[in-house]
Formats: sequence, structure tokens, C-alpha cells
Amino acid sequence: MNSQYYMDLEHEYGAHNYHPLPIVISRAKGVYVYDPEGKRYLDCLSAYSAVNHGHRHPKIIKALIEQTKKLTLTSRAFYNDKLGEFLKKLTETAGFEMALPMNTGAEAVETAIKLARRYGYMKRAIPEGKAEIIVAANNFHGRTTTIISMSTDPSARDYYGPYTPGFVVIPFNDAEALEKAITPNTVAFLVEPIQGEAGVLVPAEGYLKKIRKITSDHNVLLMLDEIQTGFGRTGKLFCYMHEDIRPDVLIVGKALGGGLLPVSAILADKKYMEVFEPGTHGSTFGGNPLACAVGMAAIDVLLEEHLPERSAELGAYFKGELMKIRSKLIKEVRGKGLLIAITLTKKARPYTEALKERGILAKETHEDTIRFAPPLVITKRQINGALRIIKAILKKEIA
Repeated sequence: MNSQYYMDLEHEYGAHNYHPLPIVISRAKGVYVYDPEGKRYLDCLSAYSAVNHGHRHPKIIKALIEQTKKLTLTSRAFYNDKLGEFLKKLTETAGFEMALPMNTGAEAVETAIKLARRYGYMKRAIPEGKAEIIVAANNFHGRTTTIISMSTDPSARDYYGPYTPGFVVIPFNDAEALEKAITPNTVAFLVEPIQGEAGVLVPAEGYLKKIRKITSDHNVLLMLDEIQTGFGRTGKLFCYMHEDIRPDVLIVGKALGGGLLPVSAILADKKYMEVFEPGTHGSTFGGNPLACAVGMAAIDVLLEEHLPERSAELGAYFKGELMKIRSKLIKEVRGKGLLIAITLTKKARPYTEALKERGILAKETHEDTIRFAPPLVITKRQINGALRIIKAILKKEIA
């Protein structure tokens, strides 16, 4: 069967809630993916940073296969012999006392919201039903009805009301707005350290330190959504480490699954996590033995292969070379580590399609921006090959 067959099949039987590039991926390894016809492409999206380790990393694949031979699912009705080991490795790696495992990033964000509200009611005596969580405009935290209630993106939010109350929206990268928005009922500030889906919007240096001080001064939880920026993507293990701060709640996912399975979690110290009691929150698949084995292998590979350090070095090089391109199409280049964006003066879709034709897979966001986020195992030679194509594409106008 050829690529057109598979695209037609999906178009006929699947809901049209995506607008993918016209390419079918049938196999992958490392930084490369292949279509049914055998053409090779350099993956510069990494499944929105879920494939930081590269496609089908052999150590992570081995961990998955070995675990499938023993045990895959128990639910949390029982203990299993992998969950404790996974939580120990995750918390010690990230520097928190406890973790609560889930599956998708959106589930982890929902878990963080529930923690913040319970903490406000149980520990701060906020009147029940009055808790407020401050969020940033242009955020992307997921697709559930509660999460889209705090979104300012019409495509994510429109026609899904009535919306969940309890959220206050302020501008991103504005510490003064945060301080002004805090009330006695504010329980948390939920924010991405870099807004990925908004177009890789990097806040001013010092912003994270400012919001850390403000939230601490007002006894408000700082909850950082590092689902996309975590596990080495920005050149540090976690993005907040660039400013030497520590959130109260860390939300992780995507790359924690090693590109194989959905694995997510929230991390916090015991004084916050203890608001959860038996029966107050849960997940059938969260913390399943298969996901735990994969998550542990993903963490091991990240550290053993020094992927955050590679991201810092190669990301600085990639971004620096992109900034050297002289083209009237380029409005701005920004990013941190191997999370980089180019904003164009024209719509980006024709250019992502042109890149695809030349063997580079990247995706437009917010119409005028191209995001580049290759697996962290990419080499300088492979980046140079991509740069030659990117330069050629961005030096010509495409109707």
C-alpha cells in the first residue's frame, strides 16, 4: 500500500481534528523516519518533544520487551514491583520528595490543578469553591474541558462551553501582572517556563526568579508545566534550572515515556502531596509496570548519554546558524536548547511543506511560525545537513 492509500483511509474514517503534513510515517529509527515508499526524513518535531531520546532507542525498547514478558498492568488496586523503583528514580533525578504517576500530559495537569485546590482548602482554609489559579495568556496545557477553560486560543476553546470557573488569565512574561492578580483566594500560578505551542515564546531573563519570589511571598504554589520543555529539551534537565529556582509542583510527561508510551507525573514535596488520600484521585493505567519500566529506562538513557548537555551545545549552534540566514522572510529566531522557532513574515505552512519535500519534517504553529525540535541524539553533521535545506527553502518566496 502507498502513502496516499493510508492518508485516504485516515481521512475517511477518522475525525478531522488534525491538519497533518501530507506524509505517512511507517517506520523510524534514531533521528530519521521513513514513508511507505522508503523515502527518509529528518524528524525535527520529535512528536512535540516526546521523542527526545530518538525513535526506538534500543535500551528503552529492550526495557519494554523485557517487561512485557513479566507483567504489564495491575492497576493501583495492588502494589507492583516496578512502581516504587520508578518513583524513587524519578524523584531523586528531579529533586522532589514524592511523585504521582499518570499517563498523558493533560492528566498530569489536571492532577496538579486538583492538588492546588485541595491544598488551598485543606491547608489554607480558603472557602470551598472559591480557589483561584492564575495562568498565562497563550498557554497550552492540554485539551480537557477544564484545561481549555483557561485557554485563550480560540481553536482550542471555542464551542466547548460552559467553561470551568476558577482561572485568572494574565499576560505571559509579566511578573508585575502576577503580583497584581493575586488575591486571598489564589492557590497557584500555573505556567510554562517557555510557551511551546504558542510559538516557543521565551520569557525575559529573570522572569522565573521573579515569579518564584512573588509566589513564595504570597504563599501561592508555583506549578511549572515542563511536559514539553522537560528532560533536556532546553539544554538543562528541566527548563527552570536555567534560573536556579525550584517550583512547588513540577508537571512532566512526553519524553518520560521514551517515545514509546504515554507516561506523565506530577512531582512535589510531601507537605503538598499529602493532601491526596486513598480514593481522592487515581488512574487505572497510571503507574502501570510497563510504563514504569520504560520511564526508568528513559531516565537512564537521558543521563547516561548526557542528552541535556548535548541539547545545550547543539541547540546553541543550530540557533546561531539559523540567525545567520539573511532572508526577508525571517522575522525572528528564538529558542533555548533544541527547542527553536522561526517566525516568518508570511504563512509558514507552504514552507513546512517545502521542507518536507526536501526531507525535513517540522511543523508550523500559529500560522507564521516554524518550530524545530529534533531528537536530542541528533549530531552536528545532521544539523548541518538540515541547515543547508532550511537556508535554501527560506531564501525563496513560496506562493
